[in-house]
Amino acid sequence: MVNPADLVNPADPAGPPDLVDLVDHHCHGVARGPLDEARFLSYLTESDAPAAEGTTFFDSQLGFAVRRWCPPLLGLPAHCPPADYLARRAALGEEETGRRLLRATGITDYVVDTGLADGLTTPEELAAAGGGRAHEIVRLETVAERTAQKAGSVREFLDGLQEAVHEAARTAVGFKSVAAYRHGLGFDPAPPGPGELGAAVDRLLAARDGGRRLTDPVLLRHLLWTAAGTALPLQIHTGFGDPDLRLHRSDPALLTDFIKAVRPTGCPLVLLHAYPYHRNAAYLAHVFPHVYADVGLTLSYTGARAAAVLAEVLEVAPFGKVLFSTDAYGLPELYVAGSRLFTRAVRQLTQAWADEGAWAAADAPRIAALIGSGNARRLYGLAP
Repeated sequence: MVNPADLVNPADPAGPPDLVDLVDHHCHGVARGPLDEARFLSYLTESDAPAAEGTTFFDSQLGFAVRRWCPPLLGLPAHCPPADYLARRAALGEEETGRRLLRATGITDYVVDTGLADGLTTPEELAAAGGGRAHEIVRLETVAERTAQKAGSVREFLDGLQEAVHEAARTAVGFKSVAAYRHGLGFDPAPPGPGELGAAVDRLLAARDGGRRLTDPVLLRHLLWTAAGTALPLQIHTGFGDPDLRLHRSDPALLTDFIKAVRPTGCPLVLLHAYPYHRNAAYLAHVFPHVYADVGLTLSYTGARAAAVLAEVLEVAPFGKVLFSTDAYGLPELYVAGSRLFTRAVRQLTQAWADEGAWAAADAPRIAALIGSGNARRLYGLAP
């Protein structure tokens, strides 16, 4: 772990906020090899296209957060011109840049979604660069698509999928679904029956032309119920993301009947991201004991407004049910931005509430620690 005193830069007299131990319960690897400007900028947006002509993705809340918190860690003034920053990271190289940035986050545990792995570091490589520990989240749709590539019949697929999920459960700390992207969250909450399941698998296996991307709601339901049977935490993408999803179909409130139906399995559900439906996610975490609300990605993209958004989550969500993450992908800078914005936002809010007498002073740091790491350690069974 990096000593905060070692991070002070004369060009950044305010210095970084005090580091706290954080568990990043939902994140991805960082890119391998050097990044040109276009590729770097592509990681500052959920868009799948370049910025409009005459504009740049640096001019966004996330872009400003990167410019505020990352340059001092590489020996540059905060808010330096983007060209200066990109030149500095190129001179240092991707590996050294990543090491300096990751070790300045306070993250002790990386809980990595390995469903997006092409060109990215492994969980072990990411954790080694950051001086932390690695844990894996297995993406269900990826498991199913790999199983389909090897299966020659409905029975081979279903048996292979069951075996793959339960084998993954031996070492992973949880699963993730991107059903919001593939169909939307307004699906039939019940487990599919044998007839409809067999017909859905037949359709999937008949797609021999590379069209085995799993989008059938019957198969998505089967995946969710199969994972629920392991009783490991199940992360579900909700809210905003790239243009592959339809935002109105990703409202976590659409999961209400599924949440009720799956409760007897003992499977905890983690509602990722949620913005702009983060209040809905907070409500679901409030009324259902097995539901948790995540603030990752949302705080990074809202930047200077992060405290306002986090305050809306904390209006009704039980404090023992809210989880920190960065959802960082590709850039180590996203780990820095996500951790800095969260740390500042949670401290600003909890201290303000303590100062006005709404909270006891001793509760402010306790709740900040719960959200930053304690809740995730309890949920995923991680060592202190």
